[in-house]
Amino acid sequence: MRRDITSWYSHNLNMEMPLVAYGHAGFPLLMFPTAAADYLEYERFYLVDAIKDFIEAGLIRAYSINSVNKYSLLNRESHPGWKVEMLSRYDNYIMEEVLPLIRNECGEDAKPLTTGASLGAFLALNTYFKHSDNFRGTIAMSGSYDIYNYLDKGYFDDNVYFNNPDMYVRHLNDDFHLPRLQNADSIVIVTGQGNYEAPDRSREFSGLLHSKGIPHRLDLWGHDVAHDWVWWRKMLPYYLGEFLR
Repeated sequence: MRRDITSWYSHNLNMEMPLVAYGHAGFPLLMFPTAAADYLEYERFYLVDAIKDFIEAGLIRAYSINSVNKYSLLNRESHPGWKVEMLSRYDNYIMEEVLPLIRNECGEDAKPLTTGASLGAFLALNTYFKHSDNFRGTIAMSGSYDIYNYLDKGYFDDNVYFNNPDMYVRHLNDDFHLPRLQNADSIVIVTGQGNYEAPDRSREFSGLLHSKGIPHRLDLWGHDVAHDWVWWRKMLPYYLGEFLR
């Protein structure tokens, strides 16, 4: 399997940001790491191995990037305003730096599918819902889609609003974003119901999407399915297989 690592100094984040690409051809998949992990996490925990058949067959080219969670949502010392400022800068990094690189390699009209597990599910889903004109869809595994869990209660600014899917999707009523989302064909929200999972968070967001007429797939795996890699290694290839039929 082809494996290419590249890195550059991000002008949006003011730090070096590496990424890795797996594969030689195919539909682009953009992967967001869990918690405060790095761009090689999905390789270390064998999630890349779990989808290698798609990669080696030239059906998918997977890109895995760093997050800024350790400076943002998971930084207990930071002011909430800085946490969400970093989320907005990260969004700019994806759109102005990562997406052009993917399109340079996969075609100028390429619309990647986003994916991630746990906190990576939030990042993947947030990226898609904010920019559904530039991405195909999302496979969000074991996530939570309300960032108030990570902020001081009561803090609010524009960066909170525009990085909180539970909030901005709830208020969508425009003639641009909402109609496009109402024609989506690649939104998957999946979670287990076992140890350390929070299936109600997925149910609640699914209910919000239903109220807006946004088609999606909500899958609740069994009560034995924990918040753990062994299950994410099963989930991701399963849904990729559904999309690539």
